[in-house]
Formats: sequence, C-alpha cells, structure tokens
Amino acid sequence: MLTKQLRWTLLFVLSLIWGSSFILIKKGLIGLSPYQLGALRIIFTCAFLLIIGFKSLTEIRLHQWKYIAITALFGTFIPAFLFAIAETKVSSSICSILNSLTPLNTLLIGILGFGMAFKRSQFIGVVIGLVGTAILIFNGKTTGTDNNYYYAVLVIIASICYAMNVNLIKKYLSDVKPLSITTGNFLVMLIPALIILSCTNFFEIVSLPKTQHAMLFIMILGVVGTGIANILFFKLIQMSSPVFASSVTYLIPIVAFFWGLLDSESLTPLQFFGAFVILVGVFLANKK
Repeated sequence: MLTKQLRWTLLFVLSLIWGSSFILIKKGLIGLSPYQLGALRIIFTCAFLLIIGFKSLTEIRLHQWKYIAITALFGTFIPAFLFAIAETKVSSSICSILNSLTPLNTLLIGILGFGMAFKRSQFIGVVIGLVGTAILIFNGKTTGTDNNYYYAVLVIIASICYAMNVNLIKKYLSDVKPLSITTGNFLVMLIPALIILSCTNFFEIVSLPKTQHAMLFIMILGVVGTGIANILFFKLIQMSSPVFASSVTYLIPIVAFFWGLLDSESLTPLQFFGAFVILVGVFLANKK
C-alpha cells in the first residue's frame, strides 16, 4: 500500500515540476538562443549533480556505462535541444500537450522492441489520454505565439526519445540507484554541452542583463526541472512500470496551462474537459 501511495506521490510531484518546465524554457528563450539554452540546462544540471552525487558514480559497473550514455542521449540531450528549438515557434502549452504522446510511444516501443506485455485496458487508456490531448490541441486558445506546427514535429520526436529512454532504463539499469543514473547521464553530456555552448556567441552576451535573467530561469530548470526531477523519475520507473512512469506526461499539460494563465494564456471550459479525459486515460492505462 505504501509503495502504491509513493508511486502516485512521485507522479504528482513530477507533474508539478515538469509542468513548470515549459514556462521556464519560454522565459529562458527571451535572452538565450535554443542551443545556448539546451547547453546551459545540461551544464547547470551537471554541476548540481556532481556536488550531490559524485560518489554515487562508483556504483555504476563498467559494462553499464554504455547504457548510461545511450539513456543520456535519448532521455535528455536530444530532447533538451528539440524542446528549446520547438518553443521558438510553438507555444509552451502546445509543447506540453504534444509531450503527452510519450506514454503511447512508451507502450508501442515496449511492445515492439522490448517484449512488454500489455492489457487491452492499458491501450484503451493511452488512446483516451490522447483524445484528451487532441481536445486541448484543437480547441485550446493560446496568445502571444505564432504557432508553427512543423516545429511541433520536434516535440513528437522528443517524446519518442523519452519513450526509448524509459524502456532502456527499465530493462538495463533497474539495479542502479537513480542518483547514480542521473549523475552518470549528465557527466557524459557535459563535454558535448560545453562544446555546443562555445560555438555560440554566449560569451559575448553573457554580461547583458537580459541574458543573466534568462540564465536564472534555466538554472532553476536545470537543478529542479532536470536534476532533481530525473532522480525522482528514475525511481518511479524502477518501482512501477514504464507506462505508469511515462503517464506523468498526461498531467504535465494541466500544470502547464495553469502557468499559461499567469502568462496571459487562456483556458476554455473545453480544455478543462480535455484535462478530465486525460486523467481518465491515466487511470485506465495503469489499471491492472
């Protein structure tokens, strides 16, 4: 019973953290380019994790480092830049909604590539959740952003990366502590992120107030929205199922839309209905 309660608690906390990430990205793009934002997000997260988790790296066995590198690529590196690029043309709310494709991709990749067993109710739940996101997409009102749905494809690709990451961790890294996985992931990504940052004009604009203000948002995003959240997420994967863990993406749009209200976006009654449909999908997708 305690394990079940902890799973739902972690799911709720992660939805709050990651639901807030999209508005942080939006604010960060005011003073940074997408590549600067993605690189700084990784660098800030790595600095934080090395402080609290450096000793945990010794728990990763030599043969597991290849999976640490692969999950770093799919779980953070590629999505960090894809989301930043996408939000230059697509609203943060729409990005959070499209991110809800992750559970469906997790289920499909799990079935096709990892031999995951599933029940009909799980698939129905995922479909219902996607219906809820469709309601939000086609009836939601956003302001201040000229949505370009070609860029929305980048978010869909990112959701596929997340789905691959969840299945890889469940299969190959279930016996590794979440802090070790997370710290190892970001240590692997540190050098590539520094190289990408150095290839931009970041050091020419770093003294500008606008840039420093944007960096503050990305520091919060890196430490809380990426570092701490990944530790909690890996723990959730290990104590539940990949589909349950990825179902957090159903709740993220609800949090993101409330942040959107504070940033002059609007919610309609139909969007509230869509949020309810999403929650029904979460319940069915995880019903045993």
